Amino acid sequence: MINVNGVEILLIIGLGIAVSALAKRRGVQPGLIIVVLAAAVSFIPGLPRLELESELILAIVVPPLLYSAARGAAFTSLGANLRPIITLGVALVVLTTAALGVITSWLLPTMGLATAFVLGAVLAPPDTITTVSHGGELGLPKRVTSILTGESLLNDATALTLFTIAVAAVSGDEATWAGGIGRFLYTAVAGLLIGLIFGVGTLWLRKRLHNATLETALVLLLPFTAFLAAEEIHASGILAVVLASFAVTTNLTFDPQHQYPGGHLTRLQEDAVWPVLDFLLETFVFAYIGLQLRFVLEDLEFGLGRTLIAAGVLLVAAVVIRLAAVFVLFGRWSLQWKMMRLKMERDPDFKLRFEQNVQKRRGQPFEPLPSKEILLVSWTGMRGILTLAAAAAVPADVEGRDAIQVIALVVTLGTLLIQGTTLRALARRLRIDLAAEQSQEASMRQMGSSIMAEVSGFEAQRNALGQAVVDRRLDEATARELIADIDRRQAAAG
Repeated sequence: MINVNGVEILLIIGLGIAVSALAKRRGVQPGLIIVVLAAAVSFIPGLPRLELESELILAIVVPPLLYSAARGAAFTSLGANLRPIITLGVALVVLTTAALGVITSWLLPTMGLATAFVLGAVLAPPDTITTVSHGGELGLPKRVTSILTGESLLNDATALTLFTIAVAAVSGDEATWAGGIGRFLYTAVAGLLIGLIFGVGTLWLRKRLHNATLETALVLLLPFTAFLAAEEIHASGILAVVLASFAVTTNLTFDPQHQYPGGHLTRLQEDAVWPVLDFLLETFVFAYIGLQLRFVLEDLEFGLGRTLIAAGVLLVAAVVIRLAAVFVLFGRWSLQWKMMRLKMERDPDFKLRFEQNVQKRRGQPFEPLPSKEILLVSWTGMRGILTLAAAAAVPADVEGRDAIQVIALVVTLGTLLIQGTTLRALARRLRIDLAAEQSQEASMRQMGSSIMAEVSGFEAQRNALGQAVVDRRLDEATARELIADIDRRQAAAG
């Protein structure tokens, strides 16, 4: 229920534009300043509370942000790094949810174990996509960027599924380990199926509209419709959105069958629209949760001091758990890699089979990340939009809801302060050598230019680049850059 007209949140979003410009120049997370500003505004005497339905928060905020994040992801790179992505996006989220849930039940025993696991699921997923968006500035290797992108797309789905199961348990629904695993598998498979259906339907309809504005409007509706349709049958709306995004974006960019006259104008328009929508939604969530601060503090069931102590402990635990788990999980991978290399030295037949697999992967790496890159991955544990949105989406009848929102806010701000402000310095201090990667990128761009020079015409050049991606002669990132340049040249020529 909206109790006020929301003028204050619109004013804060407006201020967020100026705040973001200033924050980026100073190297500070804009969300950190916006949420602090909104929290201060919440203490204005007589200011009424702005409160939205819990389901509405997730339905409005999460789908477009996920769709936008998936648009820029390289499908082949995600597939090549599937092992670390699943490790971080599923195993680590489940581990973090369980650990933080148990710690919460010790710190706030009257909250109840089921509600403690709700909080654990809220705090579990890091906002690694924000880190990826600044990957070039931070000097992140491309493989680390791919892993963090994949983690962000998968950990949100995992965390929200665990969140839904925990909320159902709080509401009195019977919950068992077997039932939870079965529900997780159902939500994943059904969500992917819904995403595929909506993605294929959008591809079919889009090229028949013959109007860039209508085509963009269709795609802007896609994440909401896919998400809500999946949630209607209790499937994973997040996986539905991610797969729909992959299906539409990849096919419209690389598949000649889905190219059509005027498609370049729609791509250019979408490239301009999505960043604006991302900014508005992210600012909205930070502002909304900040505006709740005074009201949730007034309604705390467990007392302010005790809640803040719990929040501080959970903040430290969230940082330490990721650090320890990433080094253990990736360390195990490193140990397996060393053992496999020893086996190759002793077994010529095994070495031959391994080299054949390497050739099939066309240069995609088998080996684990170096220790410096593992450290970077472990330090990218800042909580962000999903944590705040999930905290705001906790149903009003859940006992301890206000404590969950306070703790989520403290942990988010804490990770942004501790990790968000030091990640750039850490990356600079590690001095990761990107010379080989930059040389490979230059070679890829030269390869792409050569491919375009072999044909004439905008459509022919795009089709040639798309085929080169299919043939693994060109990586997706380079092809996207070159196709975007073709789109701009074609628009200018038209």
